[in-house]
Amino acid sequence: MPLATDKLYGVHAQAMMLRSQRAEVLAANLANADTPGYKARDIDFSQVLATEQGRRGLPPVQLKRSSAGHLKSLESGAGGFPLRYRNPMQPSLDGNTVETQVEQAAFTDNALRYQASLRFVEGRARTLLTAIRGE
Repeated sequence: MPLATDKLYGVHAQAMMLRSQRAEVLAANLANADTPGYKARDIDFSQVLATEQGRRGLPPVQLKRSSAGHLKSLESGAGGFPLRYRNPMQPSLDGNTVETQVEQAAFTDNALRYQASLRFVEGRARTLLTAIRGE
């Protein structure tokens, strides 16, 4: 059964939760940029959001895949969400796959998308308060 927040805020409430957990994963990647052998990880945001929508009774977003192995999770993140290894563009000699520029760009993109969802939720709440007060 969908929660009341699903009706009020749509997908944005879920998106904010997932984006905050993705920020933790990306921050861990940046923190381990100099750790030999560390493998950069990331959350497949589209897959996780589709799964969460399916759990809440919303129609899931269908992903196209060419192989069943492409979406199989090896390990889960903090929220139990599947984490994927990031393939480096320029592999390092010590086995570390963190590319600082890529991680910073992903972190910034994630933060901007979180802010967009937050502004939508804030605007919706402000509209509801205005309606309740009769202004």
